[in-house]
Amino acid sequence: MKAETFKKTSSTQWIISISLMLLFVLLIGNWAEASALGLAVVIPGMTTGKLVSGEPLTTSKTLEHSPSLLQSEIDNRIVKIRPMSTPVDQISRYKGARKAGSMIVDYYSVDVKPTKTTMKTAYTEPEAGAATANNRRAKLDTNNNDLFEISDTILVQGVKGYESDGVTPSQADLVLYVYTKDLNTGAPLVNVANGKTIGSIEDCVPTIPAGACLIRMGRAAAELDVQTAQFESLPVKEQNYCQIFKMQIEQSTLQKIANKEVEWDFSDQEEAAIYDMRLGMEKTFMFGVKHKVYDTLKKDYVNLTGGIWWQAGKQYEYDPSVGFTQNDLVDMMQMSFTGNAGNKRKVLIGGSDFIGRINKIETVKIVEGDKNTVKWGIDFNEISSKFGRLYVLHSEVFDDCGMSDYGFIFDPEYIQKWSHVPFGSQALDLKKAGIRNSDALVLTEASCLTLRYPTAHMRIVPVSE
Repeated sequence: MKAETFKKTSSTQWIISISLMLLFVLLIGNWAEASALGLAVVIPGMTTGKLVSGEPLTTSKTLEHSPSLLQSEIDNRIVKIRPMSTPVDQISRYKGARKAGSMIVDYYSVDVKPTKTTMKTAYTEPEAGAATANNRRAKLDTNNNDLFEISDTILVQGVKGYESDGVTPSQADLVLYVYTKDLNTGAPLVNVANGKTIGSIEDCVPTIPAGACLIRMGRAAAELDVQTAQFESLPVKEQNYCQIFKMQIEQSTLQKIANKEVEWDFSDQEEAAIYDMRLGMEKTFMFGVKHKVYDTLKKDYVNLTGGIWWQAGKQYEYDPSVGFTQNDLVDMMQMSFTGNAGNKRKVLIGGSDFIGRINKIETVKIVEGDKNTVKWGIDFNEISSKFGRLYVLHSEVFDDCGMSDYGFIFDPEYIQKWSHVPFGSQALDLKKAGIRNSDALVLTEASCLTLRYPTAHMRIVPVSE
């Protein structure tokens, strides 16, 4: 029985060996025949690789048999191509893009609770002989009663309080304490911290005129208080579309091999095309309007992305007929950096006329504008004030769009790029397809920009009376 099994095993091994030898001879024969004819042969390896025989290894052969081996350098080069001309695109690329799983990007903006409002109706203190203990409390009719909660303290800007005697006016503004709210109107009912003595009644709430600024300060709890008014912040949903940006570079074979007076090859054309593509993207990222356009020829919808110009939450206006003074510059920076306005370092871009007006301002100690700094591969002029610091750059996009007197301040920390299709290239084999005898490369990106915290960004608009 064992002898019979051994014979069967030996017979099987002999058949396998003969088969492998025949396969090897066949491969060698094909290789020899191809080599004799001067033809290249791609031989499968022992596992998953491929071997090229009969000719040098070229990039075209590599792309054909291992298309992912050669890495495109466009992503790394793109931020080095004329970055000063496209500051918004440049900064967004340096910060990196978030992956968008769809051509429609839903994002959320979170705002903070307002800190101030004004008196809608004046509160008038009583006459000296008419004051009672009830005048130690007052109901305030404000333009935003929802701003205040129980235990909030309020600073009444411009209305002075009183010293401890209740008679001598104080240098400090009036401070109020919200002890409850009206159940019907929501108006805050307040006590006073530095009140006035009226007649024989101490700590009365003095007159607060209409229009007086009420600033919400910190809450003050009693010793036994465990809870306080709740505070919740809900983000607001916004939406933008990713737009598909494309550029094609192409040259014929005869153009490629022709003698040229200067060196001008496909890489030079590629760089020029990338610059033109980025310049167009910069205009779209700034001033584009979010919309879906129906292409009647292609019978398909085309996404247009919305620009960050329209997403900004603030707007500063100036009169160009009277110039742009240092006071205008300080006021502009004050509006940009105050009122829940993000970081203390922002970027200011604008047209040639607007940047020219800023350059004509004489700087003093309060505002300094003679420093240069390099960030994100861009050379900025720096303006510093007590409110914050601006990185200033002329943007030719504003001039191209007829907005040379306009400017835009944005917080680079709160600008976000979304990419559904990252920037990349695809070689088109038009020869093989029988279309044209030329080399072609298509550049593609599907992306959009969004602004978080809209009040951290500001438009600067000229207004003529």
